[in-house]
Amino acid sequence: MTDSPSPHEISEQAAAAVKKAVTAIGAASSLAELEAARVQFLGKKSEISGLLKSLGKVPADARRDVGRSINDAKKLVETTLNEQKETLQSAGQSSSADPAFDPTLPGIRARLGRRHPLMTTMDEIKNLLIGLGFRYDDYPEVETEFFNFDALNTPDWHPARDLHDTFYTESDHVLRTHTSAFQVRAMKQFSPPPIRAMTSGRCYRCDAIDASHFPIFHQLDAIAIDRSISFADLKSTLYELAAGLFGKDVTLRFRPSYFPFTTPSAEVDVLFGSKWLEILGAGMMRPEVLRSGGLDPSQWQGFAFGLGVDRMTMIRHGIDDIRLLYENDERFLMQF
Repeated sequence: MTDSPSPHEISEQAAAAVKKAVTAIGAASSLAELEAARVQFLGKKSEISGLLKSLGKVPADARRDVGRSINDAKKLVETTLNEQKETLQSAGQSSSADPAFDPTLPGIRARLGRRHPLMTTMDEIKNLLIGLGFRYDDYPEVETEFFNFDALNTPDWHPARDLHDTFYTESDHVLRTHTSAFQVRAMKQFSPPPIRAMTSGRCYRCDAIDASHFPIFHQLDAIAIDRSISFADLKSTLYELAAGLFGKDVTLRFRPSYFPFTTPSAEVDVLFGSKWLEILGAGMMRPEVLRSGGLDPSQWQGFAFGLGVDRMTMIRHGIDDIRLLYENDERFLMQF
């Protein structure tokens, strides 16, 4: 049985291994040769790795110094490798071991992520309204019953407040059923008028899932309040918005409707191709809503409108099933 090498012998072997490694690395004329040198002098079966494994046989009082000398040798080899690699790369060497590799050929573009069509549509609408003077802010998705219903003139007996329509949490809170819940918050936050405010985001309702319904959906809501705002101002704003989304020759149709928080109210349709398609609801803000926001309806008037971003996205891109927007199927998403 041979005796274990002494600490002095191990240090000398480490120094000799470094000398051989530096010579071989300096002689490498390609990245492939350099990689072979790295494996030879720093790989698992290299002399330096073997010396590190032999540390357990070194007397405890000398182990620290011997270990430091081996690690210093390893670092010196690594530094020499990196310097030679930079030298070869600056000289135009390729990291490919394939001699047929041609670095002058055009590369293959990686498959990058893309904006979801929902988010793209939402951003376009937001940018159009910002251009019309509306400011954007985010508001809570978990909302109080007051801001979601009471402040918007929705009485206790209204069917929208039933359990089969609304997700209730606790302590009189709900998952907001519409982004209209932001209206009174915005009035309280930005008073006194004039106010031009909007928000967008996820809303929730207890809907059965089918081609046109989903329990999660996206809306965008906006309000404008001033001393002399009229329905004509509302129509003008909506025409500007629709022209930005569908083109300057867009045709809109206003149909009388009902919402608890606006009067008069209207459903707005766009002529898309040869069909009329509903895109949003709108109206003049009711006095009760203005009072909930701390404003005197004899002094201030306002309009409000809200649109379904999911529906708008489906119309613009010819999507016939809302479920496609939420399935995260890469084959679908890569089309946009």
